[in-house]
Amino acid sequence: QVLLHVLFEHAAGYALFAVKEVEEIGMLLPQVEECVLNVGKFNTIVKLVAFFPFKSAQSALENINAISEGVVHADLKLLLETNLPASGKKRKVMLGVGDAKVGAALQEELGLSIQTGGVVAEILRGIRLHFHTLVKGLTAQSASKAQLGLGHSYSRAKVKFNVNRADNMIIQSIALLDQLDKDINTFSMRVREWYGYHFPELIKIVSDNYTYCRMAKLIGNRKELSEENLEAMEEVVMDSAKAQAVLDASRSSMGMDISPIDLINIESFSSRVISLAEYRKGLQEYLHSKMNQVAPNLATLIGDVVGARLISHAGSLTNLAKYPASTVQILGAEKALFRALKTRGNTPKYGLIFHSTFIGRAAAKNKGRISRYLANKCTIASRIDCFSEIPTSVYGDKLRDQVEERLSFYETGDAPRKNLDVMKEAMLEVWKVAVEIKRKMEKKEKKRKKREKRRLEELAAEGEEETEAKKAKSNGEVRDPGTVPPPPPCYCAFDFVFLTTAPSLPLQENGETETVGKKKKKKQKPEEEEAAVLSENGLQEATPAKKKKRKSEAVAEEEEEAVPETPQTEKKKKKKKMKGEDE
Repeated sequence: QVLLHVLFEHAAGYALFAVKEVEEIGMLLPQVEECVLNVGKFNTIVKLVAFFPFKSAQSALENINAISEGVVHADLKLLLETNLPASGKKRKVMLGVGDAKVGAALQEELGLSIQTGGVVAEILRGIRLHFHTLVKGLTAQSASKAQLGLGHSYSRAKVKFNVNRADNMIIQSIALLDQLDKDINTFSMRVREWYGYHFPELIKIVSDNYTYCRMAKLIGNRKELSEENLEAMEEVVMDSAKAQAVLDASRSSMGMDISPIDLINIESFSSRVISLAEYRKGLQEYLHSKMNQVAPNLATLIGDVVGARLISHAGSLTNLAKYPASTVQILGAEKALFRALKTRGNTPKYGLIFHSTFIGRAAAKNKGRISRYLANKCTIASRIDCFSEIPTSVYGDKLRDQVEERLSFYETGDAPRKNLDVMKEAMLEVWKVAVEIKRKMEKKEKKRKKREKRRLEELAAEGEEETEAKKAKSNGEVRDPGTVPPPPPCYCAFDFVFLTTAPSLPLQENGETETVGKKKKKKQKPEEEEAAVLSENGLQEATPAKKKKRKSEAVAEEEEEAVPETPQTEKKKKKKKMKGEDE
């Protein structure tokens, strides 16, 4: 007996279906194709065994990435191990999958019997069509939302983590550079033709397109040209003889007169062409910097533009590194190659690498040989650039020297160095460069750690200040930083003076000093308690000078009062009392 289970991967999760009457269905494939469209008939063929929903969007993305790469994810493994019955002597369990790559991975990891194509493909088509009805609780709207969300996140991840994203900048730059060359050439010819009606002699004197447009903008109306403009023209053409020739030709020109409005339009168009030419220069520098970052060895060997064209034609640096040297040699000459194969003629010797200076310098009989050798070195350089961790141009310099030696060998017969010796030298230099780069990176890392440590110390200090401020607030001491704190509350000596001098205070002859002493002790106790509280809080209050003076006077008066009264003072007080009673 054969038991067929079908695995279906959906944006919402994994689903495992059991197929009924496998042998009969296998023989009746046309009938299966017909009943796929009918839900009722299709339900009689398949039955849902298990559904494993994805926990989150991130989990769904991880699973779809694993499926696309042909890797068995832990979730899929758990589902199959839990719900798929084991094969025995009487029954054989088979698993149907849509992707043969995933099937091979499952067979290798779990040891399952896998089936793809045929009836499995038709059953999967039916499951895909009626999935929301086969799984309870899943509506068509929620299924489509899950598919849309997962599709967006999958595409975003593919674009974000594209290994060729640096190559794409080179491909776009070289395409724009070629387009600008064509456009600038076309526009410059239009300026020459347009301004040539007024000043036809300028075309023969100034041959460069960019310089011609600058001269046309500078001169304007040739009749207004004089000796004063000679210096400005010399700056443009960088030649005093040419500037003088332009001045002489303007005086005896056979061109027609031009109206001011036509001249304004010509000058405006010339300005546009000049700005395009200047932008092209900036784009050339950008391409140079990009090639030094992405493919420094290839750029050093064959040049920025030719190297960028090779990468653009191949699609990416990785694709170029995979090509053999024979393909790199004729890359860009595919049309000529297939025409030669069709007509049984001679195949082309070179493609895009013909624009390299090496082939132009070689003799006619050696062009094919040097192109083959150059293609070999270009392949080596592209593979080093693609797979090396540290981008350096050391190998590119050595390979360029080898091509130069081979070129001189074809011309003079001087034997070039062996490839093994050259590569040993290059490896030694690369090792030195790597050590230097590593040292610089370590230095940068140390500086970064120091900055981080300093920042953490500053944050810790700020945190301590905040905690101190919070403690001060909790203790009732709220003050702004930088302000003088208020003086502490203290009992003035006036209180004691008032007690001793008030007329309504009853005084006894024998207990006078005792009552004063008792009062004084009661006043001293709050002062001592206040001083103890302040010392515990660790707050040192700075008081103004006047307050200090008043406090010192109070202490002196307290000391005077603390001295026991003599009998003379008692007699004086009794006399005063007696006088008061008589009055």
